[in-house]
Amino acid sequence: MTELNKTILSATACAAIDEWMLRYPPDQKRSAVMEALRIVQNENNGWLTTELMDAVADYLGMPRIAVYEVVSFYTMYNVRPVGRHIINVCTNISCMLCDSKKIVDHLKKRLEIDFNETTPDNKFTLREVECLAACIGAPVMQIGKKYHEHLTPEKVDAILEELE
Repeated sequence: MTELNKTILSATACAAIDEWMLRYPPDQKRSAVMEALRIVQNENNGWLTTELMDAVADYLGMPRIAVYEVVSFYTMYNVRPVGRHIINVCTNISCMLCDSKKIVDHLKKRLEIDFNETTPDNKFTLREVECLAACIGAPVMQIGKKYHEHLTPEKVDAILEELE
């Protein structure tokens, strides 16, 4: 790890990553990359800078491009600032057939933002996702770790009011 990257990762983050790496054989510490990225992202208000990704790569002794590949593949990682609440709305076939477009249109109008945008107060970021694997509850959205199913505009309003 470079001297610069030693100062980028906090001692708390390093300790948490070290603890996570104990779950893997010493020569497989790169297996902790997803959790390391989550730890670092959480410390940085929910998003990852290139410098933070590089620091994680260096800390785990892996190529930087391998970390970028992980970050670009999974929607749980953010490479730009996000709101306190990330709203993931499924628009895949099951949700689409259950009129997810109405939910999307309602969210966009209510929040006055489009997909991949954040409200001016940094409270909400709206994202379209391919699938939330909750087809039986379509249309569905996820906020944090909580799924909200069988959505209607009224249900969406009630959920948002709880968060405001």
